This record gives sequence, C-alpha cells and structure tokens, in this order.
Amino acid sequence: MIVDTHAHLNDSRLAPDVDQWLQEARAVDVKLIINVGADVESSRLAVSQAASHDELVAAVGVHPHEAKSWNAQMEVDLLELLEHPKVCAYGEIGLDYYYDFSPKHIQQEVFAAQLRIAKAKRLPVIIHDRDAHQDVLRILEQNGPYPAGGVMHCYSGSAEMLPAYLDLGFCISFAGPLTFRNAKRPALAAAEVPDDRLLVETDCPYLSPEPYRGKLNHPARVVHIVERLAELRGVEFATIASQTTSNALRLFGLGSGD
Repeated sequence: MIVDTHAHLNDSRLAPDVDQWLQEARAVDVKLIINVGADVESSRLAVSQAASHDELVAAVGVHPHEAKSWNAQMEVDLLELLEHPKVCAYGEIGLDYYYDFSPKHIQQEVFAAQLRIAKAKRLPVIIHDRDAHQDVLRILEQNGPYPAGGVMHCYSGSAEMLPAYLDLGFCISFAGPLTFRNAKRPALAAAEVPDDRLLVETDCPYLSPEPYRGKLNHPARVVHIVERLAELRGVEFATIASQTTSNALRLFGLGSGD
C-alpha cells in the first residue's frame, strides 16, 4: 500500500475523471490519497469528493496565492468544513515568493492566522514553501509547538535545513521534482530524512515525475517517487512504501502507523 499525501483531484483538469484516476491508483496499490484544498471553493470540493470515495480524505485551507482574498467569511466557511469527519489536515498553507499573486506581508499574516486555526482544531498542517524558506521557518517557529505535527510538502529546501523542521516535529514529503535529472538538492535532502519522517506525494496535476515530466500528473504516479527514494536511500521499493504509509497513517490519524 502507498499513500499519496498531497493531491488536487479537485482541480478542474482532474475532477471530471476522478473515478478513472482512482482506478489507476488502485491498480498500483495507491489506496489512500490526501485531497488538498487551496481556497474555500476547492476545499469544499475536496471534502465532497472525499465523502463520496473511500480512498480519499481531505485537507482544507487557503494557499498563499489566495491570501489576498482572506476575510472573516472565509474563516467561517473553513471552520465549518473542518467539522466533516473526512477532514484530516489543515492546508495547504504557507508562503510563495516565486509568484507575486499576494503581497508578502499579507501572505505572512494569513499563514500565521491559519496556523492558529489548525492548532486550535488539533490538526496537522500541510506547509507550502516556495522561495520563502527563512520566512516560513521563522513563522513556524514563532507559532509553535505543533502537537498534531505537520508536513513540509514537496520539500525544496536543503539538507542543512532539515533539522529545523524535524525539531518542529514535521514530516518531509517528496514529489516529482525528486526524479528530475538536475534535482541535486532534493536528492541530498531525501537521503537524510529519518525513516519515521518520510512521506511521498504527487501534488497532481502538477509536477509529474520522470518519465512523464511536463504531462498531466495523477496519483498513480506516486510510485515513481517511491522508486527514486528507494534508489537514493539504498533500500527496496517495499521498504519505502511501508515506511511512508506508516508515517502517513500516523500523521494524519488514519490508522495504526508503526
């Protein structure tokens, strides 16, 4: 069994054919998928899809791209969604300085506000960090600790930064970029993550792994990240599948993680 810990089956490119993507995932033993929201609308759809499919659970939150739209009503709507029994995490939230879709100071304020909500609801947090490593870490440290834990999604930081996130109790998740030919920094980091903190994801429909780079991504392709991790860490595919599944079940409260 493999868990795809970060997918966007609520995306318009995947949602119409969600049954097909789930069938393809089952065929390669991807039997559980965290379906992640990026705003209120996509969070609502993630919850609705999870309610209709046994393989799906949901996370809800407002992505940093949408931080400029944050208001009191959005918080009310998200709090309502958090009451659904298939919501297992809060996210994805964080900072994105690569694009200028929301001002940095607004992103930071909304990030901190959502961390407080997640902690109040005792939910693990799913953290987005693109070109904002120092500010993400600073805000996480200022708002810690995190009894329910969290995950650095699609990890893009260095191996040297890992101890700071591990000290916060976070897991580290790797996606398609780990398989790219020029992915030296993620490869170095992936070799250093402790066994009990390692997760895998697709971030579909984005970041399709080799040999599908540039094409539409979907949950079945998480097996390629498992393969690459096994290669980098010098262990069998089944070992990585078992470790990452156990870690995902434990973090998201979905079963008995060893």
